[in-house]
Amino acid sequence: MDISDFYDTFFEEAEELLADMERLLLDLDVDDPDVEDLNAIFRAAHSIKGGAGTFGFTVLQETTHLLENLLDHTRRGELKLRRDIVDTFLETKDMLHDQLDAYRNGGEPDAEAFERISRVLQQMALDELGQGEAVKGQATPDPVPAPPPETSKAVHAENDRADTGETAGRQLTITLSGVSDKDRELLVEELQHFGTIASQSGDVAQYRVVLDSTESQDDIEAVLCFIIEPEQLSIEVAAPGAVADLAEPPAPTASEAMPKHESIPAVTPDELPEPDKVEPKGGETPPRPPGKSGGKSAKGSESSTIRVPVDKVDQIINLVGELIITQSMLEQTASDLDIVSHGPLVNGMNLLQRNARDLQESVMSIRMMPMDYVFSRFPRLVRDLAAKLGKDVELVTEGKSTELDKSLIERIIDPLTHLVRNSLDHGLESPDKREAAGKSPTGRLTLSAQHQGGNILIEVIDDGAGLNRERILAKAKSSGLAVTDTMSDDDVWQLIFAPGFSTAEQVSDVSGRGVGMDVVKRNIQEMGGHVEILSKPGQGTTTRIVLPLTLAILDGMSIRCGNETFLLPLNAVLESLQPQSEDLYSMAGDDQLLKVRDEYLPIIALHHALDVTDAKTELTEAIAVIVQGEGRRYALLVDDLIGQQQVVVKNLETNYRRVPGISAATILGDGSVALILDIADLHRLDRRKSQQRHEAKHQHLQEVSLA
Repeated sequence: MDISDFYDTFFEEAEELLADMERLLLDLDVDDPDVEDLNAIFRAAHSIKGGAGTFGFTVLQETTHLLENLLDHTRRGELKLRRDIVDTFLETKDMLHDQLDAYRNGGEPDAEAFERISRVLQQMALDELGQGEAVKGQATPDPVPAPPPETSKAVHAENDRADTGETAGRQLTITLSGVSDKDRELLVEELQHFGTIASQSGDVAQYRVVLDSTESQDDIEAVLCFIIEPEQLSIEVAAPGAVADLAEPPAPTASEAMPKHESIPAVTPDELPEPDKVEPKGGETPPRPPGKSGGKSAKGSESSTIRVPVDKVDQIINLVGELIITQSMLEQTASDLDIVSHGPLVNGMNLLQRNARDLQESVMSIRMMPMDYVFSRFPRLVRDLAAKLGKDVELVTEGKSTELDKSLIERIIDPLTHLVRNSLDHGLESPDKREAAGKSPTGRLTLSAQHQGGNILIEVIDDGAGLNRERILAKAKSSGLAVTDTMSDDDVWQLIFAPGFSTAEQVSDVSGRGVGMDVVKRNIQEMGGHVEILSKPGQGTTTRIVLPLTLAILDGMSIRCGNETFLLPLNAVLESLQPQSEDLYSMAGDDQLLKVRDEYLPIIALHHALDVTDAKTELTEAIAVIVQGEGRRYALLVDDLIGQQQVVVKNLETNYRRVPGISAATILGDGSVALILDIADLHRLDRRKSQQRHEAKHQHLQEVSLA
């Protein structure tokens, strides 16, 4: 068994431990820290250090060891916490993350960064604990009783090594409880990498292995606990003669040939702790090795969770999608059958449909992740940035358990980060300005998530000064944007998404360069969502992001144009109506507007935009579907509405190429391909074609006049 097989598991679980460490450090009350939180932070560092040592990640091990020593003094009350000390612990956590990434990518961590953080931690130990702690790298073991004069030189040497904290040449008794034969073979095979097996015997209930090893107990335990639970494992320093006591004595070894002395007391873990192992206080849970973030009874070795690569999950989802398509084809065929003559077949098809939908929902839920995965990144960002800006900020998170597709949850992090930074810098006022306005000096920033129909609603809310309408309009005019003083507030707020737009009075390293908000909007639109802004002067600003729950399944509205079938995302459809001639207005050129309840909407003729033949060209004979895209509303003219259905989305660029006005494709029940429309891009395409037709018409008139 290659120990590198466990690298990925270690990296993933070390990431989780570092995330837990950061969360706990941020939640600490420096004046009255919770002892259990301090113990949990220490255990996280201890577990990472043990795993790093096992896999030979020396720099990570040494950095964590320095941090672990300081954390140990902190939890014992010997090092009093201050904000700057917590800041240093958080900086060390960031360094550990960088080192972990370096090892994950097959490289070595930055040597200069390692030396710097080592000096910082050692200096902290010197300043806070005294000269001795600055250089002490391990706990001093309790003295071992001196052996009688007749003890052999070999035993003297063994005890000398124990006195100095060395582990070379000792024997360990490893007891395995309730381990199956298959797992036991793997464990014994792995133990051979740590030394020489002197003997082994026992059964499934209890199996004992005596190992001559130079490795520490922590390192051995860390590796074995990737296969079994800690409760199934016991490692003790073997008393002299332990090998001879086993039922099946092994072949004589050099160590067994030495004279045995019954008067020498057995050296137990309590009498001889590991060099850098700190015994837990009463009632404290001992440090766990990497590979185990929770406890379990020793009755079984099965875990309640498994780790599966994302590509395997995606493959299952694709197969389920194909199954749904096949089921739809069969359902369409069965719908034409006589239920009297083919009753069992029709009933079977109904059962298949129900089971296929349940299977689809279950498989899709595998990809769903809680928003806490995103929200947990912001306490540190808010803390550091608020301190940098000289502001007091309280961060509130709501709906952390709300789930979103993994592919979307990872892509939403960057847009949210920019919105949070914007709220901290531009939205929330400084403490003195807030007090002058009659507010609490501490600003409030809220991150919330909730389901709304087939979408997820994510909001970034601050109780700051709100957006300044006059300043935004003035900046827009000076930038050459087409604006009027009668614009609605919603339209004015959308101006901040224009490329290069910023109302900041000065540029800082936080924001103010006009770069970001346009990227935020574009990224969210690429995920099939849109952004809305609500703001009230003096009360604050709410930035709302609306996203589909997943990009793999789409609730759509089937429409027909000519002989072609298209799909509209259902969340983009607002209503449908029959246009009346008195509601149609012509603009300059070929542009036309449809009046809907005192609102004039641009008309998109689908057959014009996509060059569909045999479609209805008379506006009053078509159906106008009122749709929304990029915060604007349009009247999309189609021939017929077919109905609502859920479809499996297929990426068009991957399977074909990018098509203007089209976001993706799907396969219908009859096996035909239907294109899924992109409303905003469809409008841009229609405008381009209208402009081309207008120019061609103008050129034709010029040619006629010249002739």
